[in-house]
Amino acid sequence: MRYFELLVLLIFYNLVPVWTTCTSVPVALRVVFTVAICIGYLVILFRGEKTPLKSFRMRSLRRGLSITWLTGASILCEWIIIALYLVLSPRGAVAKTFSVVMPVLAVLLTFTIGIIRTAIGSKQMKVLDYVLLYLFWWVFPINLLVLAHFFKKARREYWFEADRAELDNSRAENEICKTRYPIIMVHGIFFRDWQHFNYWGRIPAALKRNGAVVYYGRQQSARSVHDSAVELRSTILQVIEETGAEKVNIIAHSKGGLDSRYAISCLGMDKYVATLTTLNTPHNGCDMVDFLLGKVPEKIANGIANKYNKIFGALGDSAPDFMAGVRTLGAARMAELNKEMPDSPAVSYRSCMSVMRSALSAGFPLCFSYLLIKKLNGRNDGLVWEESARHGRYRLVENKHMRGISHGDVIDLLRENIEDYDVREFYTGLVAELKAEGY
Repeated sequence: MRYFELLVLLIFYNLVPVWTTCTSVPVALRVVFTVAICIGYLVILFRGEKTPLKSFRMRSLRRGLSITWLTGASILCEWIIIALYLVLSPRGAVAKTFSVVMPVLAVLLTFTIGIIRTAIGSKQMKVLDYVLLYLFWWVFPINLLVLAHFFKKARREYWFEADRAELDNSRAENEICKTRYPIIMVHGIFFRDWQHFNYWGRIPAALKRNGAVVYYGRQQSARSVHDSAVELRSTILQVIEETGAEKVNIIAHSKGGLDSRYAISCLGMDKYVATLTTLNTPHNGCDMVDFLLGKVPEKIANGIANKYNKIFGALGDSAPDFMAGVRTLGAARMAELNKEMPDSPAVSYRSCMSVMRSALSAGFPLCFSYLLIKKLNGRNDGLVWEESARHGRYRLVENKHMRGISHGDVIDLLRENIEDYDVREFYTGLVAELKAEGY
């Protein structure tokens, strides 16, 4: 089917040479043939794509992939066809000009439709991918290289999602994430639990598909550990009341892990929390925070804090406190807090930590903070150094490639498919483990 579509495209692109070289064929027959080819061309551009996935997004991505492949193949063939026609055809300059202009415009249209359909379906393509395509689509052979990269990336996304859907469907009945106690996912600093932008990316949906009951911490974006823990306590009690469960399992990221520990140890929540799993949480603080607070003038720091508090106050925080949230993450302050909130023997503690492999593993500002923390402490995720994240049963999360896994990657912040690290499957495994252990 794909090669038949390629043949139709090539004939459509070269209708001018066809008309000018097939003069012995009756005009009526050539008109019918031209109309048929034009209809075939439109069908190629706008028809659907058969796929086992029911998602409109994935069907659009699959068709965009097909059109992208056709574009690359037709560009390669068209250069040969045009060159032969210009050399061998006895036609005049006007006919030869049209024989070049028509294919160029038609290829551009095909290319644009393919990119649009891919963009509708893809969540992994970056703005740079599209910019490069439109800068070099006409420059042979660079256009083929750019298209090949684009096609490979889109195809990887399609099959990644297809395999993911097949895996979820195959084990749907098993409900491997249906834990005894509901799960509360607790966010870190500088974020909120928004309805339309989930802090945890695609993770909660994957857990729910596999049977998990998921709630969110709902604490404000930036407050001291004590104040955030008070808010989290209210959420825990509300979930207990709503579900009738005896306890909850907490999965917390970054500062959310500290908020959770404080609520457990200092606010009486140990009798309501079965397990606490922290991810990239600075249990021993961040030396970078102390370093920056010592370097940044107080006037500038307060100016940043005031702007932050004003913005997040408008976004829904009732009493945001940027400086209180930041100061509580310093190594000196955490040394004091660790004495105030000893672990409860009634709670099972476990922790996970990911690391970046270079400053190129993440964008701004983690690329810069990674270098500073590496100099101060060693391996880190762009915000937290490795040893600071150890608490209870410990697991280091790595992949085999130079990409590494940043502080944001571990919560699927950018919804990016990272090679050798399926963030949704990682969390599914964490929760399946809780279920297996009776939690």
